Amino acid sequence: MSFVTCDLCDENPESVRIVEPLFTNYGGKKAFYGEILTVKCHEDNSLVKEHVANPGNGRVMVVDGGGSLRCALLGDMLAEKAAQSGWAGLIIFGCIRDVDEIEKTDLGVQALRVIPIKSNRQGVGQLNIPVTFAGTTFNPGEYVYADNNGIIVSSEALTLPE
Repeated sequence: MSFVTCDLCDENPESVRIVEPLFTNYGGKKAFYGEILTVKCHEDNSLVKEHVANPGNGRVMVVDGGGSLRCALLGDMLAEKAAQSGWAGLIIFGCIRDVDEIEKTDLGVQALRVIPIKSNRQGVGQLNIPVTFAGTTFNPGEYVYADNNGIIVSSEALTLPE
């Protein structure tokens, strides 16, 4: 089912929260949506790696990397694993790498920037807690919608056009 975030905003002005326009669309799937699962980590993608291997069931992983521009929290191998596991996409408040390969992956990916260095893995982070960045709080179990026009969040699933 296709959608445009502009139309969802117009049709649901009281129901959506707008994420500040800080993100670039890097994935092969340019429009994606789903129920939110959150990961909070800083320069350590251990929880991202662990959870992209779990069944995504069409959900979106929202990763609060603290806005760090010093290392990547997602690369091509984890993106491919996420696509194979049924994740709709990832929104990363931080960097990614391997963008030429991620662009070919059937996965939505939005992030702040690109950097070639990988993260450290020390097993540090938190899962499924409310995270706040880009002027919005992302709560586990809410819904996020992302496309080339931006990212929006709703506490309930929105009706998509047919």
